[in-house]
Amino acid sequence: MTDSAARVPLPAGLPADAALPAVVVELGRRFAEAGHELSLVGGPVRDLFLGRGSGDLDFTSDADPDAIERIGAGWADATWDVGRRFGTIGFQKDGWQIEVTTYRAEKYDPSSRKPTVAFGDSLEDDLLRRDFTVNAMALRLPQMDLVDPYGGVRDLAAGVIRTPGTPEDSFSDDPLRMMRAARFAAQLGFEVADEVEEAMAAMHERIGIISAERVREELVKLIGGAHPRRGLDLLVRTGLADVVLPELPALRLETDEHHRHKDVYEHSLTVLEQAMDWERKYSESSPDVVLRLAALLHDVGKPATRRFEPSGAVSFRHHEVVGAKLVRKRMKALKFDNDSTKAVSRLVELHMRFYGYGEQGWTDSAVRRYVHDAGDVLNRLHALTRSDVTTRNRRKAARLEHAYDDLERRIEEISEAEQMAALRPDLDGQQIMALLGIRPGPVVGRAYKHLLEWRIDEGPHEQAEAEAELRRWWAEQPESAEENEG
Repeated sequence: MTDSAARVPLPAGLPADAALPAVVVELGRRFAEAGHELSLVGGPVRDLFLGRGSGDLDFTSDADPDAIERIGAGWADATWDVGRRFGTIGFQKDGWQIEVTTYRAEKYDPSSRKPTVAFGDSLEDDLLRRDFTVNAMALRLPQMDLVDPYGGVRDLAAGVIRTPGTPEDSFSDDPLRMMRAARFAAQLGFEVADEVEEAMAAMHERIGIISAERVREELVKLIGGAHPRRGLDLLVRTGLADVVLPELPALRLETDEHHRHKDVYEHSLTVLEQAMDWERKYSESSPDVVLRLAALLHDVGKPATRRFEPSGAVSFRHHEVVGAKLVRKRMKALKFDNDSTKAVSRLVELHMRFYGYGEQGWTDSAVRRYVHDAGDVLNRLHALTRSDVTTRNRRKAARLEHAYDDLERRIEEISEAEQMAALRPDLDGQQIMALLGIRPGPVVGRAYKHLLEWRIDEGPHEQAEAEAELRRWWAEQPESAEENEG
């Protein structure tokens, strides 16, 4: 941001280095000079007390949208009014995204989350309609008076999520707030007040009226939080997960009396937390939601594949294949983008591929295939596979770690020698068509695939060797025989 921090007197209880962007003070003065109230509200105020920065700035005012727009004219670098019917005018100033909303006192249709907008006439009433007490605080501008009628500072200090009014009224107005409660628990590491959790459990089915896109948005923020286990556990305990992510509570398999298999649900949460540690090494971004989702959901195929063997052992054969299908179906239902869906399901499908490497050893061909099949999720697969080791047996854990270290070393060696990152057949499509005298079509694709498999199995070849292999393959194809007969 180009805007410098404004050093102005702030309410007691804020960190010593807390400061507001200068645009906050400037805008407050403009509204006061125009005879209107303005308050910084919600997340930015909460984050001041938490010592965190906020990317956007939200304000509320007694001014109507037309007045808000007039006050910002000539000051803002840009203005937009797409939220005008909800009382919101947006500004851009010195790199800051600013939204100013007229005091609200909206009501909701019980069958929908869309509000019927009614403008209010007081800051306190506006704060009452907000989701949680920690977001129902405001700073009156430009005097910097803290307005906290519902105990937001108290709940921030105690690390508790509460609603300004009754949670039943709040969640009835907007069921998405139940997901937001879990999200804030995950992001802030807070506990949810007993009455809030009880209301979530009693009303969890109302989340079904919320669009898949909005649910996905909250789930992604939850998964990307610093404490996702807290939020996920809350979703499961209250029944919300039964509606939005039923594969997760399904992992709570009955543990047999002899404990011959792990608690799959707890194991999955542990793998998620361990993946958060590994993502710092293997991922380009943190949080890496794709990796975290794969870690959380890697065993969702186990409930459907669990078998009790005659020996008394428990097996989950092919759970990774079943799990990948379940993940694709759920992520499509939640309207995830195709790339993320493909990446998470691929990781789930491949997460068992490594096991057995330490005992059996792999040929160079098997190592190449591992790299090829992982493709652009290889680094995430490294992180997921390492995270999946939750055994308390230190010897076994050390053995698996050593084996994976060895696999990564071999991948690096073979990649350096053979340029595996761009693994392709020794002949391209044009060369295949020229050599066989054929036109574009399915046969070219089959030939290309054969040469790729041959390349993976045996490594790179000289062009003459590849041409000889292509002729050998072509001689076995029915199209070749038909051509010779003709």
